[in-house]
Amino acid sequence: MTINTARTTATTDGDVTVFLIGMRFNSLWRPDRWGPVAVAMPRMLNHLMRDPDAGLLHHEQWFGRTTISVQYWRSPEHLHAFAANADAPHLKPWRDFRKLGREGHVGIWHETYVCPPEGYESVYVNMPEFGLGKALGTVPVGPGLATARQRLAQTGAPVDAADGEIR
Repeated sequence: MTINTARTTATTDGDVTVFLIGMRFNSLWRPDRWGPVAVAMPRMLNHLMRDPDAGLLHHEQWFGRTTISVQYWRSPEHLHAFAANADAPHLKPWRDFRKLGREGHVGIWHETYVCPPEGYESVYVNMPEFGLGKALGTVPVGPGLATARQRLAQTGAPVDAADGEIR
């Protein structure tokens, strides 16, 4: 893993769809109920990473009793197409969960955000490629991009920081 010591920001060339999805182990002693849910997500992500045309740009994951996968998609249409594709590894696990999930042993959740370029900004210092920057690419932070206010203003977003610059 290469650490980039430069100060960079994600490019803001267009919309990005951010999809947060995860599960929660409500009954740790029931792996027969949460196990199938836990193994479904890696299968889906492997499928998506092998098919760039599906629209998943990048993802990051964290694990605990509640898991989270932060996914960056080209568009909500790409995300919806994957979810509805009978040949993709999503519909069967979803249908299986709907049968198993009624007992409450495992929970699932997701949130979807469609972000226009004026709706996001980022900064990375002493970081490997990560998150939105890994999904969209990065540019060096230079004149006009030094603060969050400037990065958002670059795309026309309104920013109000009552006590000075947001960095």
